[in-house]
Amino acid sequence: MNNNKDITEVILLSDPSECLKHPFHHKQIVFTGALSTMTRSEAAKRVRACGGIMQGAVTQDTDFLILGNKRRGISTKQLKAEKLMSLGLDIQIIIEDDFIWLISMQEELPKV
Repeated sequence: MNNNKDITEVILLSDPSECLKHPFHHKQIVFTGALSTMTRSEAAKRVRACGGIMQGAVTQDTDFLILGNKRRGISTKQLKAEKLMSLGLDIQIIIEDDFIWLISMQEELPKV
């Protein structure tokens, strides 16, 4: 015999201020090499739409260096990023395909 009548389940919704933020949100982004899937201008727009901040050069404030698929060898930006990383700075170097995957997340995250 089941004595549980109309058990009401309480669902607590998370605080909207705790919504997931995009990995590029408030991060400094630099591109090196030509992109094969979009123009640099379009890529910059997509970064800004994710909350990222575009930089022209690698600095100590850089968070991500995006390597375009059409690059020729190792660029001076990549060399500088690797040097800063060897000094302990947290710079992530990612290839264009991973960049495309990350910006595609922008449409999936709830708006903050």
